[in-house]
Amino acid sequence: MSHIFLAGQGITQAEPSIDYPRPDRLVAGNPKRQTQSLYVHPNMDCGIWQCEVGAWNIVFADNKQEFFNVIEGLVRIHDQAGNYIEVSAGNAGVIPPSFIGTFEVVETVKKYYVVVEV
Repeated sequence: MSHIFLAGQGITQAEPSIDYPRPDRLVAGNPKRQTQSLYVHPNMDCGIWQCEVGAWNIVFADNKQEFFNVIEGLVRIHDQAGNYIEVSAGNAGVIPPSFIGTFEVVETVKKYYVVVEV
C-alpha cells in the first residue's frame, strides 16, 4: 500500500471513502471511486485516489486546480475541443483552474493527488 509521510508526524492514515460520478455527468460506465484523503489543510487536500474504468464530465472552479501522479493505470483528460492528454503509470498531470472536459479512466487507475483551492 502507498503512504504519505507527514514531517514530524510519520505516516498519515485515513479511512477511504467510496463514491460514484453524478448521474448527470456520466459519459460511460458507473465507476466506483475510492478516495483516501491523507492530508487536509485550508485550501489544500492530498491523498490517494483509485477508480474503475469509466468516464464523466468535470468542471473545475476558477479557484481550483489539481496536480496528480499516476501510480497504476491510464487516464485520458479530454478538453471541450476534443483534444486529450494521456497520463499513465509513472507520469504526472495537472488539471488547471476553470477546466471543463471529460475525465476518462481507460485502465483502472491509482494516483496520488494534490488539490489546491485559493
